[in-house]
Amino acid sequence: MSLLPVADAQERLLNSATPLHRIESITLDLADGRVLAKDLAARLTQPPFDASAMDGYALRFDDAPEPGAELTVIGTSAAGHAFEGTVGRGETARIFTGAPVPSGADTVLLQEDAERLEGSRIRTTYSLRNGQHIRPRGQDFAEGEVVLPAGTVMDFSRLTVAAAMNHPALEVYRRPLVAILATGDELVTPGSEPGPSQIIASNTFGIAALARSAGAHVLDLGIVPDDEAEITAAIGRAQVAKADVIVTLGGASVGDHDLVQATLIAAGMQLDFWRIAMRPGKPLMVGSLGETHVLGLPGNPVSSLVCGLLFLEPLIRKLASLPPVKRDATARAAVTLKANDQRQDYVRATLTKSADGDWLAEPFSKQDSSMMKVFSRSDCLIIRPPHVPELTAGAPCPVLLLRPDLLG
Repeated sequence: MSLLPVADAQERLLNSATPLHRIESITLDLADGRVLAKDLAARLTQPPFDASAMDGYALRFDDAPEPGAELTVIGTSAAGHAFEGTVGRGETARIFTGAPVPSGADTVLLQEDAERLEGSRIRTTYSLRNGQHIRPRGQDFAEGEVVLPAGTVMDFSRLTVAAAMNHPALEVYRRPLVAILATGDELVTPGSEPGPSQIIASNTFGIAALARSAGAHVLDLGIVPDDEAEITAAIGRAQVAKADVIVTLGGASVGDHDLVQATLIAAGMQLDFWRIAMRPGKPLMVGSLGETHVLGLPGNPVSSLVCGLLFLEPLIRKLASLPPVKRDATARAAVTLKANDQRQDYVRATLTKSADGDWLAEPFSKQDSSMMKVFSRSDCLIIRPPHVPELTAGAPCPVLLLRPDLLG
């Protein structure tokens, strides 16, 4: 099988995925980042009454068309404590922000525009506009009005309006379940004492974090050795859990010790494609096991993370009905970049702002895909498409942001 271009591989993967649209009800405090499954309509009208927007005096506009009008204060309307009387001719009521406007009043005079006289009297000192500083009933939303349509991604502002509409819980789409399986005789968990031929397993933690940030629940299937029976048992656990995506880490190639692909095929996986024209990350495997997506990531941690960004994150977000993360950007090359071969390169780099305000992408001098420290210090990946010629310093270059909020 020839190497598949990255864009073609992404398209084939995402075209095979459809949003899950399984619904659950959750309380507001758990709904940040979740996607509404149904339109959300207001259960009440907001504000529920004509309310004062300022501290001042509620009065009849006809009683104070010009400065100098004198009025008698007959009561007070405060938030949560409405004045029950009626404001008549020549009268006013002290009012505070958010309080109901008393019957008879149609305008609010700012408190600083009132001169207090002896007894319960005031004099207006500023011209009024009829209806000023009053928030009319229903100005924000009316009962039955759909404020947040299905498909809305909930955030701090949308949760606030949902609460104001008197919804204690929301119907949202369930998160996809991603089962992660690390394979390899050489792997031991962090905190262990590795043997002479062993290394610490690190991939699971980065891929799990990426999956969660993309909107998934994660099932960690642990580490299994290079043994068909144990790999089969782990796949079975993922199927029992009804995983939407099975992610394997390592062992997806076809070497003597790479058993994952063959074991999955024996379990019924339909292999779509593997081997991508990219660096790092060539030995990527994509298939399906019934309705479950299967993504076999390389065992090399940096290759695994790059493939996770390019393939796992967009897959999860499509399943979860979430919009794609905007990671593509343009910077200027800080140094000259050499011509590229037939594989699309993802070059680890830092981003700094130049004196003229441009972002400069400077690659690390060492790009070995085993170097996790370099990846952790990178801000972006410079994208070098296949067969591009040398790129001179200062020229624009496409980058993939590792932290999308970096450029603001």
